[in-house]
Amino acid sequence: MIRYTLTRVLRHGEERFGAAILAAALILFAAQPVLAHGFKVGEIEIGHPWARMTPAGAKVGGGYVGIHNEGKEPDTLVSASAEVADHVEIHEMAVTDGVMKMRMLSEGLPIPAGGEVKLAPGGYHLMLMGLKQPLKEGESFKGTLTFAKAGTVDVVFKVEGMAGPKGAEMKGMEMPEGGHDAHSGHGASTN
Repeated sequence: MIRYTLTRVLRHGEERFGAAILAAALILFAAQPVLAHGFKVGEIEIGHPWARMTPAGAKVGGGYVGIHNEGKEPDTLVSASAEVADHVEIHEMAVTDGVMKMRMLSEGLPIPAGGEVKLAPGGYHLMLMGLKQPLKEGESFKGTLTFAKAGTVDVVFKVEGMAGPKGAEMKGMEMPEGGHDAHSGHGASTN
């Protein structure tokens, strides 16, 4: 009787342990897409590259990403490319005295040692110039980011809706009507 009860208890424990392992595996499997949209090169970690959808006929778009430098020395994002664009420029956008100004960062974007820089709507961003096709929500495209010290890393940009991914923030301003197409008008100034 004791042996039978002990065997039952052990089997019940094995079933519970197996169920716990299965539950943990399912959680990790479900989280995989979230974890899989990060990239790394050297001491640089790239988080969730994304682009905002564009209307048909748009010739420019915006690309965004979080960049974290785990190193003890600063680095610089010096260039980028995207398969959907003729070329990509690194830009900074800001509002000064109520006027939106945008300028290309010809020397690149510094990434401080142990720091993070977010390329987000209304601030630093990648200008996707000469779009070859509209960017459609739910699709993705390949690109590269090149750093002065860490080198080049292949990334995948996910195309999000106009609001961006959940948790995306604006840098203190709203995009003008028409998104990046509005850079050539509507009070936009490029320096």
